[in-house]
Amino acid sequence: MARILFSTMGSLGDLYPYIAVAKHLLQRGHGAVIVTNGEHRASVERAGVEFVETAPIANLQGDYQAAAERMLAARGGEEFLVRELVMPQLRETHQVMMEAARGVDLLVSQTFGMTASIVAEQRGLPWVATLLAPISFMSTYDPPLIPAAAWLFGFRRLGPKFHRAAFARARKQVFTWEAPLHALRRELGVSALAGPALFDGQYSPYLNLALFDRVLAAPQPDWPAGTEITGSPVYDGEADPAQLADFRGFLAEGEAPLVFALGSLAVLAAGSFWEHAVSAAVRLGRRAVLLTGSTQLGALPAGIRAFPYLPYSEVFPHAAAVVHQGGIGTLARAMRSGRPQVIVPVAFDQPDNARRTSALGVAPVIPMRRLTTAKLVVALECVLSTARYEQAATRLAADLEAVDGAARAADRLIAMLA
Repeated sequence: MARILFSTMGSLGDLYPYIAVAKHLLQRGHGAVIVTNGEHRASVERAGVEFVETAPIANLQGDYQAAAERMLAARGGEEFLVRELVMPQLRETHQVMMEAARGVDLLVSQTFGMTASIVAEQRGLPWVATLLAPISFMSTYDPPLIPAAAWLFGFRRLGPKFHRAAFARARKQVFTWEAPLHALRRELGVSALAGPALFDGQYSPYLNLALFDRVLAAPQPDWPAGTEITGSPVYDGEADPAQLADFRGFLAEGEAPLVFALGSLAVLAAGSFWEHAVSAAVRLGRRAVLLTGSTQLGALPAGIRAFPYLPYSEVFPHAAAVVHQGGIGTLARAMRSGRPQVIVPVAFDQPDNARRTSALGVAPVIPMRRLTTAKLVVALECVLSTARYEQAATRLAADLEAVDGAARAADRLIAMLA
Protein backbone atom coordinates (compact mmCIF):
# COMPACT_ATOMS: atom_id res chain seq x y z
CA MET A 1 0.00 0.00 0.00
CA ALA A 2 1.10 3.57 -0.71
CA ARG A 3 2.26 6.15 1.81
CA ILE A 4 1.29 9.74 0.94
CA LEU A 5 2.60 12.92 2.55
CA PHE A 6 0.62 16.17 2.60
CA SER A 7 2.36 19.53 3.12
CA THR A 8 0.17 22.45 4.15
CA MET A 9 0.35 25.64 6.17
CA GLY A 10 -2.22 28.06 7.52
CA SER A 11 -5.56 28.03 9.32
CA LEU A 12 -8.00 25.16 9.78
CA GLY A 13 -9.38 26.02 6.35
CA ASP A 14 -5.96 25.09 4.94
CA LEU A 15 -5.83 21.90 7.00
CA TYR A 16 -9.27 20.29 7.03
CA PRO A 17 -9.40 19.42 3.29
CA TYR A 18 -6.23 17.35 3.70
CA ILE A 19 -7.54 15.61 6.79
CA ALA A 20 -10.64 14.70 4.78
CA VAL A 21 -8.56 13.21 1.95
CA ALA A 22 -6.15 11.50 4.37
CA LYS A 23 -9.02 9.78 6.17
CA HIS A 24 -10.27 8.35 2.88
CA LEU A 25 -6.78 7.05 2.12
CA LEU A 26 -6.55 5.42 5.54
CA GLN A 27 -9.95 3.77 5.06
CA ARG A 28 -8.58 2.17 1.89
CA GLY A 29 -5.52 0.81 3.63
CA HIS A 30 -3.00 3.43 2.55
CA GLY A 31 -0.74 5.50 4.79
CA ALA A 32 -1.10 9.26 5.18
CA VAL A 33 0.94 11.85 7.03
CA ILE A 34 0.31 15.58 7.30
CA VAL A 35 3.20 18.01 7.73
CA THR A 36 1.95 21.35 9.01
CA ASN A 37 2.36 24.04 11.66
CA GLY A 38 2.54 22.80 15.22
CA GLU A 39 -0.67 24.33 16.54
CA HIS A 40 -2.63 21.82 14.45
CA ARG A 41 -1.24 18.70 16.12
CA ALA A 42 -4.39 17.95 18.13
CA SER A 43 -6.69 18.40 15.12
CA VAL A 44 -4.67 16.01 12.97
CA GLU A 45 -4.09 13.35 15.59
CA ARG A 46 -7.73 13.36 16.77
CA ALA A 47 -8.63 12.51 13.17
CA GLY A 48 -6.35 9.47 13.34
CA VAL A 49 -3.81 10.86 10.87
CA GLU A 50 -0.06 10.84 11.45
CA PHE A 51 1.29 14.32 12.21
CA VAL A 52 4.70 15.87 11.62
CA GLU A 53 5.35 19.33 13.02
CA THR A 54 6.87 22.37 11.38
CA ALA A 55 7.31 25.66 13.22
CA PRO A 56 4.04 26.88 14.81
CA ILE A 57 2.97 30.12 13.15
CA ALA A 58 2.10 31.57 16.55
CA ASN A 59 5.71 31.17 17.68
CA LEU A 60 6.96 33.22 14.75
CA GLN A 61 5.07 36.33 15.85
CA GLY A 62 4.48 35.64 19.53
CA ASP A 63 0.82 36.64 19.16
CA TYR A 64 -1.30 34.68 16.71
CA GLN A 65 -4.19 37.14 16.95
CA ALA A 66 -1.97 40.11 16.15
CA ALA A 67 -0.54 38.18 13.19
CA ALA A 68 -4.06 37.35 12.01
CA GLU A 69 -5.06 41.00 12.16
CA ARG A 70 -2.04 41.97 10.05
CA MET A 71 -2.76 39.23 7.52
CA LEU A 72 -6.36 40.36 7.19
CA ALA A 73 -5.54 44.05 6.88
CA ALA A 74 -6.96 45.86 3.86
CA ARG A 75 -3.46 46.63 2.61
CA GLY A 76 -0.26 44.62 2.95
CA GLY A 77 -1.82 41.45 4.33
CA GLU A 78 -0.66 39.18 1.51
CA GLU A 79 2.88 40.57 1.64
CA PHE A 80 3.01 40.13 5.41
CA LEU A 81 1.85 36.52 5.08
CA VAL A 82 4.48 35.64 2.50
CA ARG A 83 7.44 37.67 3.77
CA GLU A 84 6.95 37.33 7.52
CA LEU A 85 5.20 33.99 7.99
CA VAL A 86 5.95 31.70 5.06
CA MET A 87 9.51 32.65 4.07
CA PRO A 88 11.07 32.45 7.57
CA GLN A 89 9.90 28.82 7.88
CA LEU A 90 11.34 27.58 4.60
CA ARG A 91 14.65 26.12 5.73
CA GLU A 92 13.22 24.42 8.80
CA THR A 93 10.25 23.13 6.83
CA HIS A 94 12.56 21.80 4.13
CA GLN A 95 14.59 19.86 6.70
CA VAL A 96 11.43 18.47 8.31
CA MET A 97 9.99 17.52 4.92
CA MET A 98 13.19 15.78 3.80
CA GLU A 99 13.08 13.55 6.86
CA ALA A 100 9.32 12.99 6.70
CA ALA A 101 9.57 11.98 3.04
CA ARG A 102 11.63 8.88 3.82
CA GLY A 103 9.59 5.87 2.79
CA VAL A 104 6.93 8.04 1.11
CA ASP A 105 5.56 7.25 -2.34
CA LEU A 106 3.88 10.55 -3.21
CA LEU A 107 3.98 14.17 -2.02
CA VAL A 108 0.96 16.49 -2.05
CA SER A 109 1.49 20.25 -1.78
CA GLN A 110 -0.77 23.14 -0.86
CA THR A 111 0.01 26.61 -2.23
CA PHE A 112 2.04 27.55 0.85
CA GLY A 113 3.68 24.13 1.11
CA MET A 114 6.45 25.55 -1.03
CA THR A 115 9.18 23.06 -0.13
CA ALA A 116 7.25 20.01 -1.35
CA SER A 117 8.44 20.36 -4.94
CA ILE A 118 12.03 20.79 -3.71
CA VAL A 119 11.86 17.62 -1.63
CA ALA A 120 10.15 15.73 -4.45
CA GLU A 121 13.02 16.58 -6.81
CA GLN A 122 15.68 15.72 -4.23
CA ARG A 123 14.02 12.43 -3.28
CA GLY A 124 13.03 11.53 -6.84
CA LEU A 125 9.34 11.37 -5.98
CA PRO A 126 6.19 12.32 -7.91
CA TRP A 127 4.16 15.14 -6.45
CA VAL A 128 0.69 16.59 -6.80
CA ALA A 129 -0.23 20.25 -6.42
CA THR A 130 -3.57 21.19 -4.86
CA LEU A 131 -5.42 24.48 -5.11
CA LEU A 132 -8.16 25.22 -2.60
CA ALA A 133 -9.99 28.11 -4.29
CA PRO A 134 -10.50 29.46 -7.84
CA ILE A 135 -8.43 32.59 -7.14
CA SER A 136 -5.32 30.40 -6.81
CA PHE A 137 -5.29 29.89 -10.59
CA MET A 138 -5.15 33.64 -11.31
CA SER A 139 -6.83 32.95 -14.63
CA THR A 140 -6.80 35.71 -17.22
CA TYR A 141 -9.91 34.13 -18.78
CA ASP A 142 -11.84 34.08 -15.49
CA PRO A 143 -10.23 36.97 -13.59
CA PRO A 144 -10.61 36.75 -9.81
CA LEU A 145 -11.59 39.55 -7.48
CA ILE A 146 -8.25 40.38 -5.84
CA PRO A 147 -8.67 42.19 -2.50
CA ALA A 148 -5.51 44.30 -2.91
CA ALA A 149 -6.58 45.36 -6.42
CA ALA A 150 -10.37 45.21 -6.33
CA TRP A 151 -10.55 48.02 -8.90
CA LEU A 152 -9.09 45.64 -11.48
CA PHE A 153 -12.20 43.47 -11.40
CA GLY A 154 -14.12 46.31 -13.04
CA PHE A 155 -12.08 45.67 -16.19
CA ARG A 156 -12.76 41.92 -16.30
CA ARG A 157 -14.53 42.22 -19.68
CA LEU A 158 -11.34 43.46 -21.35
CA GLY A 159 -10.19 39.87 -21.72
CA PRO A 160 -7.07 37.75 -21.30
CA LYS A 161 -4.58 40.06 -23.04
CA PHE A 162 -5.39 42.95 -20.70
CA HIS A 163 -5.22 40.74 -17.62
CA ARG A 164 -1.94 39.11 -18.64
CA ALA A 165 -0.42 42.58 -18.68
CA ALA A 166 -2.09 43.53 -15.39
CA PHE A 167 -1.02 40.32 -13.66
CA ALA A 168 2.56 40.67 -14.92
CA ARG A 169 3.14 43.50 -12.48
CA ALA A 170 1.78 41.44 -9.61
CA ARG A 171 3.97 38.52 -10.62
CA LYS A 172 7.10 40.66 -10.41
CA GLN A 173 6.10 41.98 -7.01
CA VAL A 174 5.32 38.56 -5.60
CA PHE A 175 8.59 37.18 -6.98
CA THR A 176 10.49 39.67 -4.81
CA TRP A 177 8.51 38.56 -1.74
CA GLU A 178 9.59 35.00 -2.48
CA ALA A 179 13.31 35.79 -2.81
CA PRO A 180 14.33 33.41 0.03
CA LEU A 181 12.53 30.53 -1.68
CA HIS A 182 14.25 31.06 -5.01
CA ALA A 183 17.61 31.49 -3.24
CA LEU A 184 17.09 28.21 -1.37
CA ARG A 185 16.30 26.38 -4.61
CA ARG A 186 19.51 27.70 -6.20
CA GLU A 187 21.52 26.77 -3.12
CA LEU A 188 20.16 23.22 -3.15
CA GLY A 189 20.73 22.85 -6.87
CA VAL A 190 17.12 22.06 -7.78
CA SER A 191 15.38 23.38 -10.87
CA ALA A 192 14.07 26.93 -10.98
CA LEU A 193 10.32 27.46 -10.82
CA ALA A 194 8.37 28.39 -13.94
CA GLY A 195 7.27 31.58 -12.16
CA PRO A 196 6.38 32.88 -8.71
CA ALA A 197 5.30 30.11 -6.35
CA LEU A 198 2.00 31.89 -5.80
CA PHE A 199 1.35 31.89 -9.54
CA ASP A 200 2.40 29.21 -12.05
CA GLY A 201 5.39 28.17 -9.94
CA GLN A 202 3.04 26.16 -7.71
CA TYR A 203 1.87 23.75 -10.43
CA SER A 204 2.99 20.14 -10.70
CA PRO A 205 3.97 18.52 -14.02
CA TYR A 206 2.26 15.34 -12.78
CA LEU A 207 -1.19 16.36 -11.55
CA ASN A 208 -2.98 19.43 -10.19
CA LEU A 209 -6.15 19.00 -8.14
CA ALA A 210 -8.65 21.84 -7.77
CA LEU A 211 -10.15 21.07 -4.36
CA PHE A 212 -13.27 23.18 -4.79
CA ASP A 213 -16.72 22.71 -6.29
CA ARG A 214 -17.21 23.09 -10.02
CA VAL A 215 -20.16 25.46 -9.46
CA LEU A 216 -17.59 28.06 -8.37
CA ALA A 217 -15.34 27.84 -11.43
CA ALA A 218 -15.03 25.85 -14.64
CA PRO A 219 -11.67 24.87 -16.17
CA GLN A 220 -10.07 27.66 -18.18
CA PRO A 221 -7.66 27.63 -21.16
CA ASP A 222 -4.83 28.98 -19.01
CA TRP A 223 -5.16 26.43 -16.23
CA PRO A 224 -2.16 24.09 -16.18
CA ALA A 225 -2.21 20.81 -18.04
CA GLY A 226 -3.26 17.87 -15.94
CA THR A 227 -5.74 19.77 -13.76
CA GLU A 228 -8.87 18.10 -12.38
CA ILE A 229 -11.67 19.55 -10.24
CA THR A 230 -12.52 17.12 -7.44
CA GLY A 231 -15.07 19.10 -5.48
CA SER A 232 -14.51 20.32 -1.93
CA PRO A 233 -13.16 17.77 0.56
CA VAL A 234 -15.27 18.62 3.60
CA TYR A 235 -14.33 17.86 7.20
CA ASP A 236 -15.63 19.36 10.41
CA GLY A 237 -13.37 18.36 13.23
CA GLU A 238 -14.76 16.88 16.41
CA ALA A 239 -17.46 18.46 18.54
CA ASP A 240 -17.54 18.76 22.29
CA PRO A 241 -20.45 16.43 23.14
CA ALA A 242 -21.73 18.74 25.88
CA GLN A 243 -21.66 21.77 23.58
CA LEU A 244 -23.42 19.85 20.83
CA ALA A 245 -26.11 18.67 23.22
CA ASP A 246 -26.54 22.23 24.46
CA PHE A 247 -26.98 23.46 20.89
CA ARG A 248 -29.52 20.76 20.08
CA GLY A 249 -31.48 21.68 23.19
CA PHE A 250 -31.50 25.34 22.15
CA LEU A 251 -32.58 24.36 18.64
CA ALA A 252 -35.57 22.45 20.00
CA GLU A 253 -36.78 25.44 21.99
CA GLY A 254 -37.97 27.57 19.08
CA GLU A 255 -37.74 28.62 15.46
CA ALA A 256 -34.66 28.12 13.31
CA PRO A 257 -31.96 30.58 14.37
CA LEU A 258 -29.72 32.82 12.34
CA VAL A 259 -26.20 31.40 12.41
CA PHE A 260 -23.11 33.62 12.40
CA ALA A 261 -19.65 32.13 11.79
CA LEU A 262 -16.24 33.49 10.78
CA GLY A 263 -14.16 30.36 10.29
CA SER A 264 -10.90 29.95 12.19
CA LEU A 265 -8.90 32.95 10.92
CA ALA A 266 -11.27 35.88 10.38
CA VAL A 267 -12.76 35.15 13.81
CA LEU A 268 -9.49 36.44 15.28
CA ALA A 269 -10.03 39.85 13.69
CA ALA A 270 -13.80 40.11 14.03
CA GLY A 271 -13.85 43.76 15.11
CA SER A 272 -17.46 44.83 15.63
CA PHE A 273 -18.93 41.86 13.73
CA TRP A 274 -20.44 40.17 16.79
CA GLU A 275 -22.00 43.43 17.94
CA HIS A 276 -23.63 43.84 14.53
CA ALA A 277 -24.75 40.20 14.56
CA VAL A 278 -26.45 40.52 17.95
CA SER A 279 -28.04 43.86 17.10
CA ALA A 280 -29.34 42.57 13.75
CA ALA A 281 -30.87 39.49 15.36
CA VAL A 282 -32.58 41.63 18.02
CA ARG A 283 -33.95 44.08 15.44
CA LEU A 284 -35.32 41.21 13.39
CA GLY A 285 -36.78 39.47 16.42
CA ARG A 286 -34.81 36.34 15.54
CA ARG A 287 -33.02 33.75 17.58
CA ALA A 288 -29.34 33.39 16.79
CA VAL A 289 -26.30 31.16 17.23
CA LEU A 290 -22.86 32.78 17.24
CA LEU A 291 -19.78 30.60 16.65
CA THR A 292 -17.18 32.86 18.22
CA GLY A 293 -14.01 30.83 18.63
CA SER A 294 -12.06 32.01 21.67
CA THR A 295 -13.89 35.36 21.84
CA GLN A 296 -15.86 35.92 25.03
CA LEU A 297 -18.95 38.05 24.47
CA GLY A 298 -20.40 38.30 27.95
CA ALA A 299 -24.14 38.43 28.61
CA LEU A 300 -26.34 38.07 25.51
CA PRO A 301 -30.02 38.88 24.92
CA ALA A 302 -32.59 36.12 25.34
CA GLY A 303 -32.72 33.79 22.36
CA ILE A 304 -29.09 34.37 21.35
CA ARG A 305 -26.42 31.83 22.22
CA ALA A 306 -22.67 31.79 21.66
CA PHE A 307 -20.56 28.66 21.25
CA PRO A 308 -16.79 28.55 20.76
CA TYR A 309 -17.07 25.82 18.13
CA LEU A 310 -19.65 23.49 16.64
CA PRO A 311 -19.32 21.38 13.48
CA TYR A 312 -20.83 23.35 10.62
CA SER A 313 -22.51 20.22 9.28
CA GLU A 314 -24.45 20.01 12.56
CA VAL A 315 -25.43 23.69 12.61
CA PHE A 316 -25.82 25.19 9.15
CA PRO A 317 -28.67 22.95 7.89
CA HIS A 318 -30.79 24.08 10.86
CA ALA A 319 -30.28 27.80 10.26
CA ALA A 320 -32.82 30.28 8.98
CA ALA A 321 -29.83 31.83 7.21
CA VAL A 322 -26.06 31.54 7.55
CA VAL A 323 -23.86 34.64 7.81
CA HIS A 324 -20.18 33.85 7.21
CA GLN A 325 -16.88 35.18 5.89
CA GLY A 326 -16.66 33.16 2.68
CA GLY A 327 -13.58 31.11 3.45
CA ILE A 328 -13.56 28.13 1.10
CA GLY A 329 -14.09 25.53 3.83
CA THR A 330 -16.91 27.43 5.51
CA LEU A 331 -18.44 28.10 2.10
CA ALA A 332 -18.34 24.43 1.11
CA ARG A 333 -20.42 23.57 4.17
CA ALA A 334 -22.75 26.54 3.69
CA MET A 335 -23.46 25.56 0.08
CA ARG A 336 -24.29 22.00 1.18
CA SER A 337 -26.63 23.18 3.94
CA GLY A 338 -29.46 24.22 1.63
CA ARG A 339 -29.84 27.47 3.54
CA PRO A 340 -29.63 31.04 2.19
CA GLN A 341 -26.51 32.97 3.09
CA VAL A 342 -25.13 36.44 3.67
CA ILE A 343 -21.39 36.63 3.05
CA VAL A 344 -19.14 39.22 4.73
CA PRO A 345 -15.73 38.61 3.13
CA VAL A 346 -12.58 39.92 4.78
CA ALA A 347 -9.45 39.06 2.76
CA PHE A 348 -7.51 36.58 0.61
CA ASP A 349 -9.84 34.29 -1.39
CA GLN A 350 -12.97 35.35 0.49
CA PRO A 351 -14.11 38.30 -1.69
CA ASP A 352 -13.71 36.22 -4.84
CA ASN A 353 -15.46 33.22 -3.30
CA ALA A 354 -18.26 35.55 -2.19
CA ARG A 355 -18.89 37.09 -5.60
CA ARG A 356 -18.91 33.64 -7.23
CA THR A 357 -21.44 32.41 -4.66
CA SER A 358 -23.55 35.53 -5.09
CA ALA A 359 -23.73 34.75 -8.82
CA LEU A 360 -25.38 31.43 -7.89
CA GLY A 361 -28.27 33.38 -6.36
CA VAL A 362 -27.89 32.14 -2.79
CA ALA A 363 -26.24 35.09 -1.04
CA PRO A 364 -25.92 38.87 -1.03
CA VAL A 365 -22.45 40.16 -0.13
CA ILE A 366 -21.38 42.89 2.31
CA PRO A 367 -17.60 43.39 2.60
CA MET A 368 -16.64 43.22 6.27
CA ARG A 369 -15.05 46.66 6.22
CA ARG A 370 -18.42 48.15 5.12
CA LEU A 371 -20.59 46.12 7.49
CA THR A 372 -23.10 47.95 9.66
CA THR A 373 -26.05 46.66 11.63
CA ALA A 374 -28.44 48.40 9.23
CA LYS A 375 -26.85 46.76 6.16
CA LEU A 376 -26.89 43.36 7.83
CA VAL A 377 -30.56 43.74 8.75
CA VAL A 378 -31.48 44.66 5.17
CA ALA A 379 -29.53 41.72 3.74
CA LEU A 380 -31.05 39.25 6.18
CA GLU A 381 -34.55 40.57 5.61
CA CYS A 382 -33.98 40.08 1.89
CA VAL A 383 -32.82 36.45 2.08
CA LEU A 384 -35.46 35.56 4.67
CA SER A 385 -38.38 37.09 2.80
CA THR A 386 -37.44 36.45 -0.83
CA ALA A 387 -38.25 32.91 -1.92
CA ARG A 388 -35.66 32.83 -4.68
CA TYR A 389 -32.76 32.72 -2.19
CA GLU A 390 -34.08 29.65 -0.41
CA GLN A 391 -35.02 28.00 -3.68
CA ALA A 392 -31.55 28.59 -5.11
CA ALA A 393 -29.92 27.32 -1.91
CA THR A 394 -32.03 24.16 -2.00
CA ARG A 395 -31.11 23.49 -5.63
CA LEU A 396 -27.43 24.09 -4.93
CA ALA A 397 -27.38 21.67 -2.01
CA ALA A 398 -29.11 19.05 -4.14
CA ASP A 399 -26.54 19.52 -6.91
CA LEU A 400 -23.67 19.06 -4.43
CA GLU A 401 -25.16 16.13 -2.54
CA ALA A 402 -23.40 13.56 -4.69
CA VAL A 403 -20.08 15.44 -4.78
CA ASP A 404 -17.54 13.77 -2.49
CA GLY A 405 -14.41 15.82 -3.05
CA ALA A 406 -12.33 13.89 -0.52
CA ALA A 407 -13.13 10.54 -2.14
CA ARG A 408 -12.42 11.88 -5.63
CA ALA A 409 -9.13 13.38 -4.56
CA ALA A 410 -8.13 10.14 -2.85
CA ASP A 411 -9.03 8.22 -6.01
CA ARG A 412 -6.75 10.41 -8.12
CA LEU A 413 -3.84 10.15 -5.69
CA ILE A 414 -4.12 6.37 -5.59
CA ALA A 415 -4.37 6.24 -9.39
CA MET A 416 -1.15 8.27 -9.62
CA LEU A 417 0.71 5.35 -8.11
CA ALA A 418 -1.02 2.53 -9.98
